[in-house]
Amino acid sequence: MTQEQSSLLLARRDPSQNVARFYRIEITPDLFGGVVLIRNWGRIGHHGQERRHWFADLPDAQREQQLWLRRKLRRGYGTQEADGGND
Repeated sequence: MTQEQSSLLLARRDPSQNVARFYRIEITPDLFGGVVLIRNWGRIGHHGQERRHWFADLPDAQREQQLWLRRKLRRGYGTQEADGGND
């Protein structure tokens, strides 16, 4: 398995409803040869919440990442460049 990292950053903004939210979906290798899908979400400018899911191989993690991406795009989120910050 290639030791690579993949990150998607999504944002949803609607000033009329005071909505400013982010959603990050990241795949990173773990120490045991598997991969971890990390979901981080919350209000832009705050740390938010985080959930981690462990997978034995990269294709399973990528399928789960695409599943979450489709869910969030249906909810009105748009893609942005992942720069390491959530503001």
